[in-house]
Order: sequence, then structure tokens, then C-alpha cells
Amino acid sequence: MRRTFTAVAAAAAVVAVGFLVVPVVALFVRAAPGDLLHALTTPAARDALVVSIKTSAIAHACVLVVGTPAAWAIARGRFPGRPLVLALIELPLVLPPAVAGIGLLVTFGRAGLLGGTLDTLGIQIPFTQLAVVLAVAFVEAPFYLRGAIASFEGLDETLLEAGRTLGARPFRLFVRVALPLAAGGLGAASALALARGLGEFGATLLFAGSLQGVTQTLPLAIYAQFEVDLDTALAIGCLFVVFGAALLLALKLVPAWIRFVSPSTFRSAASPSA
Repeated sequence: MRRTFTAVAAAAAVVAVGFLVVPVVALFVRAAPGDLLHALTTPAARDALVVSIKTSAIAHACVLVVGTPAAWAIARGRFPGRPLVLALIELPLVLPPAVAGIGLLVTFGRAGLLGGTLDTLGIQIPFTQLAVVLAVAFVEAPFYLRGAIASFEGLDETLLEAGRTLGARPFRLFVRVALPLAAGGLGAASALALARGLGEFGATLLFAGSLQGVTQTLPLAIYAQFEVDLDTALAIGCLFVVFGAALLLALKLVPAWIRFVSPSTFRSAASPSA
């Protein structure tokens, strides 16, 4: 009986792994490397790559700058309604991307909730690169915030208290003690959020459109090229696979790197004279 179960479990593992891996491998098998490299030099792929890098970098920087102190405040604060705040942060994770796109459109569109005010100021957001930035930030922010909050919640309270005892002010405590201690978790959350933002499709399509060279990101370019130039669509897909593999490798290496950092480094950071 034990051998039968072991054999069934092993077979299930092979089927599960094969089901997940074979389609990814098929992307690279379908076309020769030379054809893929040539396809990546086409105007559609090149423009989409530029738009994706530009908008994702801006969106991710905004998420990190705003999200990191916000996560610290939520993680270390004890205030009424905290569970509700956490639920609201996680709510976009369960929303279909199309719903997120419609939500952004009825918020920032000309006839939207804030559209009239923005129109008076001469600001047009939908179907611009700013719309892409907002869409990417909206879908990736919950991934970073939830991971960052968990990282700050898991900090050693004795080290934080030692910093306070030594006279470290809140900002110094946050920058010199909390951030180094939570670096591993923050890095993992940042990588996952960046990957999610780069792969965003639905919200961007509905809120920003798919204008080549303006709002067409890499996922939108794959969709647009699928029936026009399959090689280009495959090439962009392979680019995503390579990027995803690099992110996963980074996620594996960051915790190992953190373990090599001496704990004394963090303790010395708590000193006001550091």
C-alpha cells in the first residue's frame, strides 16, 4: 500500500511539474534563437520594451517611496480599524484586472470621480503613459505593501527597543535599524511587485489603451502581435520568461546574502552616532 501511494504521488508530481514547465519550454522550442533575437528588434517589440521599462520603473519607484513608510506605519501601529485597513490593501489582489481598469477609468476619466477637477487643471490621464503608470502601480502596490508589512511585523522588538533606548529618533530608527533588518523581506516583496507590474494587462488595456510607442506595454504587444507576427509575440514571451527566471533567482539569493550580513551590523546601526 505504501509503495502504491508513493508511486501515485510521484506520478502526480511529474504530471504537475510537466504541466507547468512544458508550455514554457515550448516557447523556446517553437522558434530558433536567431529568429527570436531578430523579432525583438522589430519596431513593435522595441517600442513596447521602452514603454514597459519607463512606466514600470516610475510606478515601482513610487510604490517603494510611498509604500515603505506606509507599511512601517501600519505594521508598527495599533489603531482602531487596522484589520479593515489590511483588508482594503488586499482587496485589489482578488479583483479581476478588468475591474481595476474600469475603477481607474471612472476615477480619473473625464467623467469620473476626479475627472472634472483634473480637467479643470488641464490634466488628461486616460490613454496616456501616466495612465499606464497608475495602472501598474495599482496592481503591484498590494503585493509590495503586504510583503513589507509582514517584514516589519517580524522584526526583533529587542533591537528596535535598543535603538530607542540609545536615543535614536523615529526617522533614524526607521532608516538605520528597521530597513536593514527587513531588507530581505522588502527585497522579495519588491521583486514580486515589479514582476506583477510588468505583466499587467487588463487594467492597462482598459485605462490606457494599446497605442504603439505610447501606452502599449510588453503584455499588450504580445496580444497585438499574436495574430500579426507570431515570432514577435513568441520573442516577447520568451523575454518575460527570462526576466521571471532572473527574478526567481534573485529571490533565492537575497535571503542567503542577508544571512551573511553580521547581526552586529544591525545592532551598531541603532547607535545615534552610527
